[in-house]
Amino acid sequence: MFKRRHPYLFFLMITLSLFTVLILGTMAMTVWIGKSTGSGDGEAVGVVEIEGPIADARDALQQIRQFREDEDIKAIVVRIDSPGGAVGPSQEIYREIRKTVGTKKVVASMGAVAASGGYYVACAADGIVANPGTITGSIGVIMGYTNFQQLLDKIGMVPVVIKSGPYKDTGSPTREMREDERELLQAVTHGIHEQFVTAIAEGRKMAREKVVEAADGRIFTGETALQKGLVDRLGNFEDALAWAGELGGIDGPVVPVYAPEEKLSLIRYLLSASMVPGWLSRLFQPGVYAEYRYQP
Repeated sequence: MFKRRHPYLFFLMITLSLFTVLILGTMAMTVWIGKSTGSGDGEAVGVVEIEGPIADARDALQQIRQFREDEDIKAIVVRIDSPGGAVGPSQEIYREIRKTVGTKKVVASMGAVAASGGYYVACAADGIVANPGTITGSIGVIMGYTNFQQLLDKIGMVPVVIKSGPYKDTGSPTREMREDERELLQAVTHGIHEQFVTAIAEGRKMAREKVVEAADGRIFTGETALQKGLVDRLGNFEDALAWAGELGGIDGPVVPVYAPEEKLSLIRYLLSASMVPGWLSRLFQPGVYAEYRYQP
């Protein structure tokens, strides 16, 4: 038998199993007691993170909706660290935030960069907090492509295109763009730009003329954006959490809650639930305690 052949290994396995059961049991009991007695360290603010190019809005939409419908979440912070991205996904997130501000307060927190589509998302919130050196703005729309026609001519390659209409291959890199095509794309770009300006004017409650002055594609630091009325406050992520808690009616400590991730989602939820002792959080996931909790 395994027990007789490897007594030390068997003892070690039994010890580790008992220790794991003990720890998980303690965590579950602590969470249950905290929920049943309502003796948590503070009330919760949901945190939605938008990082990198905005190409898909599904995760952000789900998290915003989840926090909006959760009665334990008093407000939401949308943490943005993005240079922008596709128009459609940015508009989808903007729309979901606008639907949320009628129910719960939403504060946008800008990280290193929150430009173009990143600012599109931010301007939907009740308030925007940026660092003095945050790169933001870049309010505009851009289309671009590289034309390889001269290169193809040099190597003797002739592209063959069969299309159903004169504009189906607009923007083709294998031929020169016609003037009517350029006018078409310019009109599309202008139309989307107008949508961007309208969204900012509505979300920020700014005069359209003032938005147009800043909507020429230039970037701003957070400090300059504050002067132009594009952001409300200068501060870091913790300042945004504190403000969201204040807007949400939280008097005591603010507890940030993140949407569960696929890996270790249960453990990360428990560690961010505020009822778990700090030493236990550090034991299972070093550094997560400082990252997921905030005391104003």
